[in-house]
Amino acid sequence: MRATRPARTVERVLTSFLLLLALGCLSGLTTVAFGFGGGFVTVPVVYAVTAARGGPEADAMAVAVATSTAVMVVNSSVATWAQYRAGRLRREHLWPLAAYIGLGSAAGAWAATLAGGEVQHVLFIAYLVVTIADSLLRRGFLARPAGEAPRTPGRASTPVVGAGIGAVTGFLGVGGSVMTVPLLRRRGLPMLEATAMANPLSLPVALAGTAVYVLLGSGGAGAGYAGSVDLVAAGLLLAGSLPAIAVARRHVGRVPDRVHAVAFVVLLVLALVAVLLV
Repeated sequence: MRATRPARTVERVLTSFLLLLALGCLSGLTTVAFGFGGGFVTVPVVYAVTAARGGPEADAMAVAVATSTAVMVVNSSVATWAQYRAGRLRREHLWPLAAYIGLGSAAGAWAATLAGGEVQHVLFIAYLVVTIADSLLRRGFLARPAGEAPRTPGRASTPVVGAGIGAVTGFLGVGGSVMTVPLLRRRGLPMLEATAMANPLSLPVALAGTAVYVLLGSGGAGAGYAGSVDLVAAGLLLAGSLPAIAVARRHVGRVPDRVHAVAFVVLLVLALVAVLLV
């Protein structure tokens, strides 16, 4: 019995590493295709790996959110450059919205360090449920109105909208895509452009959130953590995601608009199931 314990430990570690690499690939694909930056893929996975590792010192959800946010810094930066080179970014929809998202995300991440992982877990589930219902029940997301030209954002509402998006997504560590993609979609933009602009709009959330989680986070336990960020898990996720981003950016433009929108909702449903099961 004693002889099998080290072997089982090694097996669990290898399984966790392979799972993180594989889900890193998926996060890279979703970064390009949906602008997620990895949050909705990486949060459930890192949560499951941290929880399985055990130990009362580590707050699994706090580590998952913080690590996801750190991974988004790299994923969103690489994807933003790729989308810029492809000519899919529109300045009027990015600035000054990105600045207000950054301010709100810093406040949201700070609040998350006070609230703890259990609160984040419950609100993460609620957030997914509301977003899925909104995408399915409200007109303008699954299909664009025929012949309608894209609308420019209103200046008066931009500070409130941006700060709200930043606060919610900074608290949950999911980037801004799940709020910005529906927002841009209902302004009349095709999915290809809406998801492309979600990448630069996720960067303020990722940068502000990572800084807060590294400096103030206490969810991690022992070596290999920077605040609440699991550096090993982040490295493995990026090892899978960066090659996937390079491949996905060449093919994302071939997906029909309605299929792209439906796939966005399906992925949210899968993320919800994953969070409920772990």
